[in-house]
Amino acid sequence: MYTLGINAIFHDSAACLIKDGVLLSAAEEERFTGYKHGKRPIPFSTYELPYHAIAYCLGQAGLHLSQIDHIAYSFNPLLCTDKGMATQGEAPIPFFPQAGTDPGRKRMLWNNLFLSSSLNAADHLVDGYPHHLQEYFVGSRTTDWEWHFVDHHVAHAASAFLPSPYSHAAVMTIDGRGEDVSTTYSLGVGHALTTISEVKLPHSLGLLYEQVTSYLGFLHSSDEYKVMALASYGEPEYLSVFRDLVKVHGDGQYTIEQTPLNELFGPARLRSDSFDKKHFNLARSLQLVLEETVLELTGWLRNVSMADNLCLAGGVALNCVLNGRIRDESGFKGVWVQPASGDSGTALGAALWIDNNIRQPAEKDFVMEHAYWGPEYSDHEIEKLLQWAKVPYRKMENVATETAEILAEDKIIGWFQGRMEFGPRALGSRSILASPISTDMQARLNEVKDREDFRPVAPVVLQEDAAEWFEGAVESPYMLFVNKVAADKADRIPAVRHVDGTARIQTINAKQHPQYYALLKAFKEKTGVPVLVNTSFNILGKPIVCTPKDAISCFWTSPFDALIMGSFLIEKNNADKNISSYSNLQQNELTA
Repeated sequence: MYTLGINAIFHDSAACLIKDGVLLSAAEEERFTGYKHGKRPIPFSTYELPYHAIAYCLGQAGLHLSQIDHIAYSFNPLLCTDKGMATQGEAPIPFFPQAGTDPGRKRMLWNNLFLSSSLNAADHLVDGYPHHLQEYFVGSRTTDWEWHFVDHHVAHAASAFLPSPYSHAAVMTIDGRGEDVSTTYSLGVGHALTTISEVKLPHSLGLLYEQVTSYLGFLHSSDEYKVMALASYGEPEYLSVFRDLVKVHGDGQYTIEQTPLNELFGPARLRSDSFDKKHFNLARSLQLVLEETVLELTGWLRNVSMADNLCLAGGVALNCVLNGRIRDESGFKGVWVQPASGDSGTALGAALWIDNNIRQPAEKDFVMEHAYWGPEYSDHEIEKLLQWAKVPYRKMENVATETAEILAEDKIIGWFQGRMEFGPRALGSRSILASPISTDMQARLNEVKDREDFRPVAPVVLQEDAAEWFEGAVESPYMLFVNKVAADKADRIPAVRHVDGTARIQTINAKQHPQYYALLKAFKEKTGVPVLVNTSFNILGKPIVCTPKDAISCFWTSPFDALIMGSFLIEKNNADKNISSYSNLQQNELTA
């Protein structure tokens, strides 16, 4: 049984394909279109489905859309639809809603457009696809498969529990909003998920964080992680203000006073404005209140559920500083966070939920042990493109050893290996890598990526060495928790040590990504350091690269030193040697 999962409702559009409970492929739409997050979360974009991600999933399995059995859409518009309008079959959408309309009413009128697009998503799927993807969609009908609307937070919760390593766990999902809730608490046992409680809109920790993100001059539903990074530079000057806004009521419920931030803190920062102490302190105060509030909620959930383990999803679960405190202070023995915790992961959760409910398997079919579910490219495909584009290159005899030598020379490389990651983190398939030994490497990487000076860079470390270099480190393959850098190692890896002494670590073992692991081993043999800097292979405002062509474009328009794709090395400072090596290689006949 094939089940296609789709997220298309707000942002981070994505698709995945499940066969009999096992994940085959998953990818975000942004990686194919080059538009960050796939689209902006506005009513006018709801009709945009992740056609490219869907086509990838179908193509990877050798399927046409008509061969899918079930389609799971990770939002249920029926929960938001006015019953009277639903009976009539129509709802007004004004030409000029701003004329004589109060803001609340204006939002409701646009909501009709939003809901109409989601209610008709199945029809959009069969006739709205781009022409160049025709082979995967043409001729399909809405009667070929069964369509399922899945509640947004159910999809989040399913993405957290069903692929987790636990058969019994409490589940918490926190994001900006679903249909009418922002936070849910569930209990997962076997294959069943039972809702314990939920927090209704407008009260939302995710939306509060989004509002402060906008107030600080960043892009909401996109740049919240920048606020988390900014917080490390501040003091909790406004802690009491945020504590007055956010109230926890002891039963898993919380309320947030809806107060305009400019009334509390003065004019908002514009994107072009410099940062000052006020901005750092605002971020710090918000982050601490988020941590305090969620820790109180997880404590309540642990007592109510009596579970030893906790699963997390929702956009707030990407806050690695918060996750570190949940791991250390919540009282749960184990904490597992869905690596695609944002809305992209709801495509996976919706598909697993429908598959699970229909097949009702006796045992768990799938545990998510890595995040490498996207496209991959063979050496033949990579070399064919390099030759076609007239790019000078050299084939490496030992990729890990030769790359480690380049990194030991303090050079910055693009690293393109294997299947692309699913979720927002680059985890060694589409990464920029560098040595952590130089004190100026963080600044150099921020310059390469054209991003803010305060942004930290993260380490990847051999799993077997993690506890020696980072306090309390255990297996952490998804960069979703922070750990203190070990005091006796801090001077050896200054590039990855944030201003507060922590690092957002990724551990790697040979099973998860053999080539990536081999590189870390080779770098350790050469330098004595089992750590590399790992940041996403992209530049400011662009998604992580997907294809070899994307990688070449990013490489040649950015100050990288080298690009390693599959077995091939491209260097900017050694073009003559590369051209000579290239001319000696047997030319493959080009077909495109």
